[in-house]
Amino acid sequence: MSEQQQAAVLDQYKLYVEMADRVSARRSLANTFFLSVNTAAASIGGWLNASLPGRPKSTLTILLFVLLTQTATWYAILRSYRQLSSAKFRVIGALEEGLPASPYWRAEWKALGSGTDKRLYWPMTRLEQWVPAAFAIAYISLFITAVA
Repeated sequence: MSEQQQAAVLDQYKLYVEMADRVSARRSLANTFFLSVNTAAASIGGWLNASLPGRPKSTLTILLFVLLTQTATWYAILRSYRQLSSAKFRVIGALEEGLPASPYWRAEWKALGSGTDKRLYWPMTRLEQWVPAAFAIAYISLFITAVA
């Protein structure tokens, strides 16, 4: 490979690493958005439950449906970001094959036990998917309590 080709690969590698970092930043923004939406929705649901006479089941059922749809969407988006990040890091690894060092693919990932040893590393993308599931369970529990 010529020096010019090596420089081009290095430039592509730098750009791709930056793009992978941007995906992580967008995932973080999505989490912030959905946490805010859930906080607001839970507040509104609590207010509706306390202020509406007789607690109409239809209103609470619609609210539950909206909240469960929203948490399912959140979960799906997080799953999609996880898949996208995984693909990006595989491409980074392939690019690192042509570089003198492999900080992400070989060094860091190997130091973390390739994500299989939870004592070394528990992938955040797996952990964060429990958050929408926890909200969904809480919403179902609150709905059951409210209509009982």
